[in-house]
Order: sequence, then C-alpha cells, then structure tokens
Amino acid sequence: MRRLSRPGLLALALAGAPIPSPVQAAPANAAPAKTVPAKTLVVTGAGDGHGVGMSQDGALGFAEHGYSAASILGHYYTGTTIGQAPAGAVVKVLVGAKVEKVPLEKYVKGVVAAEMPASWPATALQAQAIASRTYALTSHAGGSKFDVYDDTRSQVYEGKAAETPETNAAVAATAGQIVTYGGRPAITYFFASSGGMTEDVQNAFPGSEPQPWLKAVPDPYDTGPKAAWKLSMSFATASARLAGLLKGSLRGIEVLKRGASPRILTAAIVGSRGITDLSGDELASKLGLTDTWAYFGIRTGNGPVKQEPGSGAPAPSPAPPSALGATSAPGATPAPATATQASSAGGTLAG
Repeated sequence: MRRLSRPGLLALALAGAPIPSPVQAAPANAAPAKTVPAKTLVVTGAGDGHGVGMSQDGALGFAEHGYSAASILGHYYTGTTIGQAPAGAVVKVLVGAKVEKVPLEKYVKGVVAAEMPASWPATALQAQAIASRTYALTSHAGGSKFDVYDDTRSQVYEGKAAETPETNAAVAATAGQIVTYGGRPAITYFFASSGGMTEDVQNAFPGSEPQPWLKAVPDPYDTGPKAAWKLSMSFATASARLAGLLKGSLRGIEVLKRGASPRILTAAIVGSRGITDLSGDELASKLGLTDTWAYFGIRTGNGPVKQEPGSGAPAPSPAPPSALGATSAPGATPAPATATQASSAGGTLAG
C-alpha cells in the first residue's frame, strides 16, 4: 500500500474517516465509506420578463373578462389616458445593419403580429397596438441614428410578412391612439408574464428614475404558462452556471433585498471560500431563470426542501380578482390597488 501524504491524511480527517496505518492495510471486512447525498438547488418562481408595465398574459386575461383596451392600459400604466400620435409620424427601425424609415401605422402592424398571437381577443390586440405605438414614439435606442431595434431589445418587428387580418384590424381600430401621462406620451414597457404583480421601474432597471405610471400593480388575470414555475438543478450544474462568481464550493443562495413585488433586487452566492453579492438580474441570467421573482431551497438526497435565508414563502399564486376593487367592471378603468391589496398580491419583501 502506498504511503499517504500529509494532505491526503488531512482530507481523510476532515471527512471523518479513519486514517489507516502507513504500514498496515485496512481490514478486508472494513465498512465501506459513507456516500454523501447529492444536493439539489430548487427554485420556485413566477413570471417571465422584466416585470414593468403591461403583462401580455395579464392583458389576455383582462380581455377574456370583458375589459376594453383603454381599461387594460389604464390598469398597467397608472394615471394615464389615451391621446393622439403626431400626424405623419415615422419610426426609424434598425433592421440588421440598415436603418429603415417606416410610417408609424405600418410599423405597428408589423409589431403587433410579432408580439401577440392573432388568435387572442380583439381588446388584447388593441391594447398591444396602442402600447407598441406609444413605445415607438418614446424610444430612442439609437440616439439620433434610430429609434428602435427590430428585436426584443426594443419590440419585435417582422414587417408585412407577419401581418394578419386580426392584428391589422386591431391596429386600424386604434389608429393614432397612444398612452399619455400629463398630456405627454408615456413610455410603455411591456413583457410576457407578471406572475401576479408588476414591478416599479426603478427596481427593474437600476439607474432609472421612478415614474408615476410605471408602478407595481396587482395582475390577477395572468394565468399564462409562466405565471408560476419550478426549476431544479444539481449543485454541480448550479456551480457551473455561477462560474466566475462562486468562491469555492457552492453552499447556497441568500436573497438580500426584494422589490415592490417579490422580484429579487440583490442576492448573495454563498461559497465555501466567501460570499459574492450580485443583482437579481445577473443571478437570473446566470441560472437561466425567466424572471427575478424566485425563491431558493436546497434538497439533500431525497429529503425535504430547506428554504434558503431571505427566500421566505414559496411564490404565491396570482392575486384574486378582488384585488382590483369591487367597483371594477368590464369597459371601466379598474380601481387602483391599495397598499394592502398590493401586498396580498405578491407579498412585499423589500428590505
């Protein structure tokens, strides 16, 4: 038997195993070394996207419950009204490496068909048309060179090839309509799924100024496929995804601060050799999560899931319709949520 080096003896001691004599072999009937159960990182979350403004799956739910396009937009963009776009407006779109100048209404036709299924209710498509038209007028992604990208960096634009009779009808029904706040066009962010509550703009986009129309609101009718989700991965997989940030071996993830909704603002990766703080966006990107609304737990072997510090309770279901206020009715602007309603919608865990 080879002689164990000092580091080898130290490793065995730390593992709690008996250290064999350097001159004697271990007994033939010695008990096998205990296998350490594998650990799994369990992530329970909600939503898909940045969480600011209109949830497309939520807009679908509102439309299915009989709400008009104006009332849908009034719910997601607090305190806004419907105004009119400037006559003859043109959108400068970066398509590949070329900037195309597209008349506003033609541009919106190529966006609505790419951003929302044509089979969705007319009022949901109309809400998307107004939001997309407004976004085009308020976005300056390329400074003076162009207004919008043709992809998800702005909003997806696929031109005439994407147009359908249903989406074109929604654009025509809302021709020239935009979302305004205080008489001025209000930037209208939108995304796929809220998970039950949207987020304040300054929390989702660090460095942004708070805007009165981009505040967190309950989203009771978002029941889309990403309204609630669950993801499990081995510690080995999680460690590989966190490479460059993880110090030593992975011990867990601690949530440090949440937003107006339970979306993570800051978190800490806990390693055997130190702790790394990072933003919720960076953590979600590294782990492959669809949203920063997430809770972390650890399962050892086949045992129960142990919640990580700061994770709190599992992700709640979307808020009940009562969170909109008893006076809400199809075609009317939903009543604004109270502080209690907002809390019950998503659980305010902000530090």
